[in-house]
Parts: sequence; structure tokens; C-alpha cells
Amino acid sequence: LYKVGSSAQERGDEEHGAFSATSLDQKCTWRPSASYTDSSDDETSPRDKQQKNSKGSSDFCVKNIKQAEFGRREIEIAEQEMPALMALRKRAQGEKPLAGAKIVGCTHITAQTAVLMETLGALGAQCRWAACNIYSTLNEVAAALAESGFPVFAWKGESEDDFWWCIDRCVNVEGWQPNMILDDGGDLTHWIYKKYPNMFKKIKGIVEESVTGVHRLYQLSKAGKLCVPAMNVNDSVTKQKFDNLYCCRESILDGLKRTTDMMFGGKQVVVCGYGEVGKGCCAALKAMGSIVYVTEIDPICALQACMDGFRLVKLNEVIRQVDIVITCTGNKNVVTREHLDRMKNSCIVCNMGHSNTEIDVASLRTPELTWERVRSQVDHVIWPDGKRIVLLAEGRLLNLSCSTVPTFVLSITATTQALALIELYNAPEGRYKQDVYLLPKKMGNVGLVAFPLSEAEGWEMPPCPERGARVPVPAERFQQGGRGEAPLRPRAGRNTGNPSRFSTKGAKRGWDSALARVPGAAEAGRVGSGTEAAGAHGGRSERAGLPSPADEYVASLHLPTFDAHLTELTDEQAKYLGLNKNGPFKPNYYRYRPRCCPTVRGSSRWLLQGAFFSVDVNPNPIVSSSGIKSRRRRREKLQGTRIQVFSQLLYRTKLRKLPHVELDLLT
Repeated sequence: LYKVGSSAQERGDEEHGAFSATSLDQKCTWRPSASYTDSSDDETSPRDKQQKNSKGSSDFCVKNIKQAEFGRREIEIAEQEMPALMALRKRAQGEKPLAGAKIVGCTHITAQTAVLMETLGALGAQCRWAACNIYSTLNEVAAALAESGFPVFAWKGESEDDFWWCIDRCVNVEGWQPNMILDDGGDLTHWIYKKYPNMFKKIKGIVEESVTGVHRLYQLSKAGKLCVPAMNVNDSVTKQKFDNLYCCRESILDGLKRTTDMMFGGKQVVVCGYGEVGKGCCAALKAMGSIVYVTEIDPICALQACMDGFRLVKLNEVIRQVDIVITCTGNKNVVTREHLDRMKNSCIVCNMGHSNTEIDVASLRTPELTWERVRSQVDHVIWPDGKRIVLLAEGRLLNLSCSTVPTFVLSITATTQALALIELYNAPEGRYKQDVYLLPKKMGNVGLVAFPLSEAEGWEMPPCPERGARVPVPAERFQQGGRGEAPLRPRAGRNTGNPSRFSTKGAKRGWDSALARVPGAAEAGRVGSGTEAAGAHGGRSERAGLPSPADEYVASLHLPTFDAHLTELTDEQAKYLGLNKNGPFKPNYYRYRPRCCPTVRGSSRWLLQGAFFSVDVNPNPIVSSSGIKSRRRRREKLQGTRIQVFSQLLYRTKLRKLPHVELDLLT
């Protein structure tokens, strides 16, 4: 359904390049039938309405409370594809591990988020919610949550002023003080720091799930302004290896199809960034027959792109010829006005990262350029010579703004967020300091509540490092009475002794102090000065077997073989990311992985994609990244199959959905 404004004033605004999200939505707005009421209510700002739910409460602000029935159906459908959250709700409901928790959240308000919110409510929490994106809110779902009694302040198509007003209404309420924050992008955390800093006296912790928000937390920590513990969900395995990869692999195609109706075969596409999101986007587009180029700053990710069959270029080299430009870096000004000026006619520009800073959209809001809204979230930006580019979602997150995302994958992320909230809320005093942490592997054995491993051990959770920093272990890790009685030399690897799991505060002093207890360390020259430890690589130590920039250096030496050209960070971008321009670009806990494997057959040993299992299997069945299927598609046990799986609750719940997978649990 299209609603097209035709007044002379509106046409005049377009001719002069005047732009506002509200005016454009009035000119031409498409709404799905479930949202469209065909009444004057659609033209009225929710802030001007007086609405009440069936219980008489008016503590919410949504587009139309009458749409609650549609939203409830969406939530019920999502519940069928979110087994981990439903299992968590059923298992921990009696224990109420979040009893007394008052959670203020700022995330995408979708059916999947609604299942998470209702799960948190079932676990004993009180919630107030706002949207982290002005275009990603599903109005029906927001109405259903408001009808259920959740204070929700969000609607699709908010203005910038509406966006901050909604966040303020969540936080600033009489008689209600939040003690937990669930954020996506850092806007909520930023607002509380800016307007209500005294609230942090009662806040126990922050859970953040996006790259952009994590950057902000590390900046606060580095400046000494982070006054509560924060949990970095974005860098957890379950977020990076599932949500960032598989979710984006499917939703990138969905978003582009819905907004442009384009044919992918033969199109030239440049994907900026080859992290987990970039890998998913490249795999999907290549499978559809597109010619894919990649830009990357990290030599290791760049070498992976080359080995996966993608041409590594600088954006300037291909900007005139590509049909689609996709950003997924978490950085700012990846696509600048200069790039936009050089693009070919009808080039499609979109963003798969969280923040709307990756594409310099602000530079397009000038009098000489004309904005033309052709569909919801689809704008044609027209140059004086007639050239136009197709800008999707105004440079904001494409998949959640223009389409939807796979519910099953989001169940993994949502469950991780719920566990992070439980961990921070129930952690004993002293376990977490005012720093940024990863979700621990072990949370306790009694139900799902995060009990300390042993009060007698005096154990403290080590914080995860600032992005790009590879730092040593503090001396406290080796003190008597810690987890080990003897001072041991830290080993490389993914364990609690990994130097990358600790913050930079006092790192050099701690490392030298710890090594001083190791026999022969001083003689071996492993105890060095602060200057030596920091080196010229952004805090990476060259001493005591710590990781050096050798891995990235080795990768960079192989790139000329592929005629690959690395992108270099600008000073502004490096400052924004908190990185050294010369690297390192990833922390130690970052898990590099190859692109998704195609279906293979005829081998006696295959390595399946996925962080949780590897398989020895006979050559008869077909093995693919989506699971294990017999050639005859019969539900029978594979002969000669050995599967070893990390027997964690989340993975077990997910694997039950895959056919012909049987877990070989350790005795």
C-alpha cells in the first residue's frame, strides 16, 4: 500500500533537497497490512496520543495499541523458533534468578526481543524498553508488549528527537530506579552517563551486544569513567559465530530483495570488512552468482578473503564499477562523500553494521542534492547531472530496518544476553571490577544462577582487554591463595590464563611482578621495561612469549601473491576504534575462522563448519554446514560417526533441531 503526498509544498521540499525522516515518511510510506490502519491515526505522532491498554495503564508509547493482537501472533510464532529461551524460561522460572532486577533496555524491538523480554519477566525482572534503531521497531510487537504490561516506548519511523525522548521516558520515571542495563549500540548507556550519572550508584552492570557499543565501553574504561562492570556479549562465541555470521548470511539477501527487487547474478558487489558479518554477506552473495570484492584492514582477515576466492581491493579501485556497496566494519566514514560522488548511476548503498556512521549520510543532506523517497526505507539521492544512488535505510542497519532476521539464530544471542544479565546480577561483590568482561564459560552448578566457583578461592573474573590490545596477566593472578598454589608461567590458548583476558590497567607492573616469581625469568630477560613491553604495536608485548604482531605480519607477506591491497585506517577511524593504525587489529580472544564450507562428499574425514563439533564419518552420507543428512534422508544413525560436542545447555538445545545428530557426551 502506497500513500503519496502531492502537495506543492512537499514537491518544493524535494526540489530543494530538504530532508527529514518524518516528512519523507508522509510523502511515500509503505506499511505491511498488519500495521496499516487506513486512518488518520497513522499521521499522528504517538507522543500526541492518549492510549491505555486493557488494564488501564498508559505507561507506554507505541504507534497503535489496537495492533496488539497482530503482535501477539508474531510473538507466538517466534517462540516456536527460540527453543533455548523457552528452555531457559522453563528451567529457571521457579528459581527467579532475576527477582528484584529492574532492567532498562535499548535494543531492536522485534518479535524475538519480545520473547526475551517476557523471559526476563518470567525470571523475576521488571523491564522498561526503548528502541536502538528508529526503523527496526515492529509496531505490532511493541503494541503487544504494551498490552501485556511492559512499558515500551518505540515505534517505526521515529525522528531523532523522538528517539532520545523514548530513551528518557524509560530511564526517568518516578519511583523506579534501574539496576541493570541491556544495551545495543551504547546509546542508553551514553544517555544515562550524560543526564543521570547518579543512577550508576545502584546499577550493578551493563550488558552490551554490538560492536559500536563495545567500542564506547572500552573508551569509557580507558578514560577511567566506567563506574560499573560491563559484559561484552558481542565478542562471545555464540554471538560472533552464529548471529554475526549465519544471521547476516541470510538476512542480507532478504533485505536487498525486499527493497530493490534486484537480480544478484552477475552483479558486482564490494563488501567493506571481512569479519563475521562480512564473511556471511560474501558467502551469500557469491552463492547467488555475484562478483564479490572485499576491502579489509586486517592482514589475517584479508588473507582469509583471498583464500576464499574473493578479490581484495581498496574501495577507490572499484567504486566506479560496482553495483552494490555494503559496509560491515563497525567503523565510521568507511564510505565518504568522495566515494558517493564517484559511484555509478543506480548504485545501491547499504550498511550491515550497527551504527549509521559507516556511510557518510550527513554529507548528502545538502541543497544541491535531491532526496526522493520511492519506498519505505528506500531513498534515491539525485545529483545535479541526473545521476542517482539508491540509499537503503538512510545508512542504518539494513536487515532489521528493511526486512527481518532468522528467529532461530537470534535465539542464541538472546539466550546469551539473558545469561549475561543473570551472571552480573547474581555475581558476589568483588568478582567483577569496573571493567569490560566476556561471559564466563562456567557460571555455577545450581540451576542457572551465577554462584561463585568457591568463596574460599578468592577468585576474581579477569576482564577482557581493550580491542586491539594484547596484554599480559596481572600479578594478582599468580598470588598465593589464587586458583593455583604455585606461580605458573601463563600459557597461550583459550583458557583463563590467556593474557588477552585481562585489562591494561597495571598490566606491565603485574606481568613483571608475576615473572619475577618464575625461576629463571629474570635471567632469560623476560622482565623488561614498560617501554619494551608496550612496544610500537599498540600495547602488544614482545616479551615472555606474548603474542607479537608476527601473525598479521606473516599474513601480510602473502597478500601480494593475490595482488591484494589492504585498506589503511585514517587517524580519525583509528581513534574511533581505539586501535593503532599499524595493528594489532584483533584481540587474542578473537577466533579467526574460514568461510562456510560448501557441501562435500567422498572423504573419510570432514571438518564441519560450526564452533561446536567435528566429525569422522564414512563417505556415503552428504555433509553440509546445515547439519548431517543421509543420502536417502532416513532418520538412522550414521555408521562410523563420532561426534564430540561441547555439552553446554545452549548447544544441546540447538542440536536437537538438526537431523541425524547424536551427542557423544563425555563420561
